[in-house]
Amino acid sequence: MSKPTVQDIFLQFYPEYLDKYTPSATQAKVANCIMNCKTGAYGANVSICEDCGHLQIHYNSCRNRCCPMCQALPKEKWMDKRREDVLDAPYFHVVFTVPQELNPLIYSNQKLLYDALYQSVSATINELTLDTKHLGAKVGYICVLHTWGSEMNYHPHIHVILLGGGLTAKKQWRDKGDEFFLPIKVISKLFRGKYLSRLKELWEQSELCFYGTSEKYRNHYAFKELLDICYSKEWIPHCKKTFNGAGSVINYLGKYTHRIAISNHRIICMDERTVTFYVKDYKEDGKWKEHTISGVEFIRRFLMHVPPRRFVRIRHYGLLCTRSKNKHLTLCRNLLGCKKYLSKLKDMETPEILETLYGIKITVCRCCGGHLGKPQLRLPLRI
Repeated sequence: MSKPTVQDIFLQFYPEYLDKYTPSATQAKVANCIMNCKTGAYGANVSICEDCGHLQIHYNSCRNRCCPMCQALPKEKWMDKRREDVLDAPYFHVVFTVPQELNPLIYSNQKLLYDALYQSVSATINELTLDTKHLGAKVGYICVLHTWGSEMNYHPHIHVILLGGGLTAKKQWRDKGDEFFLPIKVISKLFRGKYLSRLKELWEQSELCFYGTSEKYRNHYAFKELLDICYSKEWIPHCKKTFNGAGSVINYLGKYTHRIAISNHRIICMDERTVTFYVKDYKEDGKWKEHTISGVEFIRRFLMHVPPRRFVRIRHYGLLCTRSKNKHLTLCRNLLGCKKYLSKLKDMETPEILETLYGIKITVCRCCGGHLGKPQLRLPLRI
């Protein structure tokens, strides 16, 4: 018996979920996309072998960014484009997190407070890297928002892939080798101050909404108490060691950019009431363990991590800012004397990409090995 997928779980438990919860329009759209993905609901491409007449049908994907069946190709294409942005220089992975006390408030104001996270992270990195005590240069970095922990609990945090060097005001390259150049305690205090300052500003401007367990923060004294608790805590960012070579930077990026709350390979089994999947136990050095919850709770947790409509999760800053990165990166390569890594998939059509990446030849008949004719698009087979 094959392992269940996220689609199987939604098909079985989503009606029961709707009896208990009311999803937002964006969450409902994601649920419907997942349940209908590759079923014929979005049409199909039909090809006929020119040699044996075999009929081959390929059902279309939903292409939703939260669907676990639709991330492989977009991830590979995105990684391939980033190949041209990579320099032969140190890179670091920094994770910015916030205290769990803020979670109810952030969930009630997702777009506003996710944006505030990006702004605070960016302001922290820019201020510290431009300071001559630390680096004194303009760096480049990519920020990616994740909102989940291993158990699909709500845990908003930002992953930063940070270039370990940059351009000075005199357009000279400066780095500190493989040594991370920003003190963690300094990052912590500055990030904490910037985020809580922005939070206070939004509260004073009456821009925050309060739902569920965050309702109490409408009260001035309760909100002030929340700020005091958060100021008293250490906001400890996590920094991982430098990457080994340009190729590893590209592969590492792919692990974080198109990740969703849970992938199909982590799901072990399900029955009439529950779903069992693998989780990481960080108290035991990241050991994988089995975790069982009800099917309805699985869907509730999954849909918690659907980002707001049209929300941009992957953002580029500094030297990697889209408007100026070509000029900046060309100068950096000249100063470093390194080559430009070229895209492998550029200008390729989907059939070529599938063959290059996975060895899948969609123009070859599965029965006789003959040539399949050009696919004909068919209307949805069911609603």
